[in-house]
Amino acid sequence: MSDVRTVAVGGDAPYRIEIGPGLLADGARLAAHARGRHALLLTDSHVAPLYAAAVESALRDARPALRVAIHVMPAGESHKTLASFGEAIDALAALGATRDATIFALGGGVVGDLAGFAAACWMRGIDCVQLPTTLLSMVDSSVGGKTAVDIPQGKNLVGAFHPPRAVFADTAALRTLPARELRAGLAEVVKYGAIRDPLFFEWLEAERAALLAGDHRALAEAIARSCEHKAGIVERDPLERGERALLNLGHTFGHAIEAEQGYAGNDREALVHGEAVAVGMVLAARLSARLGMAGDDDTGRLRTLLQGYGLPTAVPAGLDPEALLARMRLDKKNLAGRLRLVLWRGLGHAEVVPDVDEARVLELLREA
Repeated sequence: MSDVRTVAVGGDAPYRIEIGPGLLADGARLAAHARGRHALLLTDSHVAPLYAAAVESALRDARPALRVAIHVMPAGESHKTLASFGEAIDALAALGATRDATIFALGGGVVGDLAGFAAACWMRGIDCVQLPTTLLSMVDSSVGGKTAVDIPQGKNLVGAFHPPRAVFADTAALRTLPARELRAGLAEVVKYGAIRDPLFFEWLEAERAALLAGDHRALAEAIARSCEHKAGIVERDPLERGERALLNLGHTFGHAIEAEQGYAGNDREALVHGEAVAVGMVLAARLSARLGMAGDDDTGRLRTLLQGYGLPTAVPAGLDPEALLARMRLDKKNLAGRLRLVLWRGLGHAEVVPDVDEARVLELLREA
């Protein structure tokens, strides 16, 4: 398959990210990563009708002896819960999955996070192969091994680090992606330019029309460059004890917005993850300018690019600033009860800032 690009992720548990069209139908490639006799194809109610049967058939054709079961969870962030996790564990038990079993996570970030967490916990750890079907999951959640579920108090507060055995980003799947979800994924792509690569940011400014139109080559380039950045960071900091936290630019604000809205991303009035991150990145940039770390010009440039991709850049109306700040206090990056945020010194220069003054954050939230 000549159109397939590969990004290698090194470290103690190395794996490869393969990017290109038609990968979900390539049973030999997929089945090569199933070490044992059992495979659970975990997907959701949106993705299952589109791809589950084809992936199951491809796996069976490549490995007739492989016992494949399909588990379909309800779609949406509101279902990334301990209850859904328990149902996935029940599916593994019903399959009789042994320690050499494999979970294939077919879907977006919700499916990938939950499937990865189930894989981390079943018999203290089995293999997980990520099959992301959204742009956001291709460039972010499927890579790096951060798995989790949400609880009412906050997003991704229960989870584990569990690197995948392989990642297959089938760019053909993006043809069925709703326009809103494509735009939301582009927010995470913009993030890589914002935190470390001004030239990539310039490329995203120049290629906006092609990316929004779903141009195959432009999307493949954006995915590959994003994954290369994340792979390098994950290799150096697999457990997020330093540099990897930079990948969370805008996420502390964004996660607070998502949690306060009840993870109701399927509601037209509520923000999906990428949209919340877009708002969060602008808030982080604005706060950086107020703290004297960066100028206003780069903040304006970031806001303009995100708006050009059809993304929101202001906090949704009706959210209580005090409640948002309370959500931010539960962020996993915080230490000793102090806010610890990813801010920047302008395009390409993000850093983790400890002990951020809550009064300045609350002032910003009240204005935003």
